[in-house]
Amino acid sequence: MAGKLRVTQVKSTISHIARNRATIRALGLKRIGHTVEVTDNVATRGMVRQVRFLVSVEELPDAAPKGRRASTPEEKA
Repeated sequence: MAGKLRVTQVKSTISHIARNRATIRALGLKRIGHTVEVTDNVATRGMVRQVRFLVSVEELPDAAPKGRRASTPEEKA
């Protein structure tokens, strides 16, 4: 579960309780249509679940390893 989630706010927080507005802000969302990428962990999953009726969520595939791994003496032979 070490990937990323793409979270997009799709509904307004007007007329919702302060707790939901605070959760949206804590996720980094500022307005309808705003998208952020957050770390996929238990805490952010819980936050997204709490405001699931205000956001849409996509799981991003794990990133490919960056760079080339270090060569070993056996590979050089």
